[in-house]
Amino acid sequence: MNRIQRVVMTGLFAGVLGGAPASWAGAAKTQFPVVFAHGMGGFDDLLGYDYWGNDFGTFVGEACESRFDTNCNSDLDPGQRAFVAQVAAFQSSEVRGLDLADDIEGFMATTGVSKVSIIGHSQGGIDARKAARVLRERRGATSVAVLASVSSPHRGSPVAKYILDQKPGVTSVIAALARYYGDSVYAPGNDAYAAAKQLVFNDYSSSDGVVTGMKAFNEKYPVSSNYAERYVSLITAQFGGNVNPALYLLKEFLFDIDGNGYCVGDGDNDGAAGCGDGVRNEADDDGMVGINSQQMGRRLRYHDAFFGFDSVTDDASIPTLNDLNAPSRLQSTSMSSVVPQDHVDVVGVGPDAFDEPEFYAALIHYISLHD
Repeated sequence: MNRIQRVVMTGLFAGVLGGAPASWAGAAKTQFPVVFAHGMGGFDDLLGYDYWGNDFGTFVGEACESRFDTNCNSDLDPGQRAFVAQVAAFQSSEVRGLDLADDIEGFMATTGVSKVSIIGHSQGGIDARKAARVLRERRGATSVAVLASVSSPHRGSPVAKYILDQKPGVTSVIAALARYYGDSVYAPGNDAYAAAKQLVFNDYSSSDGVVTGMKAFNEKYPVSSNYAERYVSLITAQFGGNVNPALYLLKEFLFDIDGNGYCVGDGDNDGAAGCGDGVRNEADDDGMVGINSQQMGRRLRYHDAFFGFDSVTDDASIPTLNDLNAPSRLQSTSMSSVVPQDHVDVVGVGPDAFDEPEFYAALIHYISLHD
């Protein structure tokens, strides 16, 4: 429930019952700072919206210095430290992950901290795995306490393969992404073709001299306690008519991966109908990524409290996924703990009624219990 709606409802109940408005506890301060890693199309905005903000542009990691502050996240401890990293909007995670490691290392040197935790949305959750390994190799010690991914395509996205399959190749890939993300595709340092190839499961082109794709990336940057002490993931999926209007733009040149029957079990994550064992759940994707691609490490459960503070906990019913290339049927198909939002509702793209500040405050509180 949106914080404004909750405040109104709390006030109404307090008035009826003749008591003071109910209060709720916020997130505890994490031991180490939290780094936010953006997905494809970021950094500071996505589709014209603040990437790591609510619908009004307030950064979800901005703690309030006093109770009179308004442009901040009131669910955070006043001492909470958070940092937004910036990497190329359109690049492979090999490149973006190295950029992320550089950003984090500079931040750690400035602040004097020995570790950070990372929250990565979409491709940012993939970049974070490379960054964690690079930081370990550079610093000689594990430098990431908790690595949390949100809506990340750890085993690829059918949207990426669909774009790449369009002819005449590179030109159409860049043009398609430009129609969705705007002219930022053409900014210096971007390589939209490499970005798309990163998010296909298998190596997309065996003749280009470069091995790409999530299968090879997962082997190189695995879930390992050498690189991060705890790996966790939150999974999103669309339900009914809750798809953000921004994602409808994709239908001009892509397809509805939910309607096409996003299958699991064939290993290519290409979204084609009639694949593998044909297993498919209702609402088994978030408009961009299937649930069979999103679990990494422990699956988390998000509880949106009507009154009081939201919570994030481990989902003990789903085993921890350590081998990202070999999820079980349960890990690939279970709708347990799926957050009923589409791919961009959990970041700043509006309009929607999702309470991003409290969602990330709840995740930060979870991190505080494990860092």
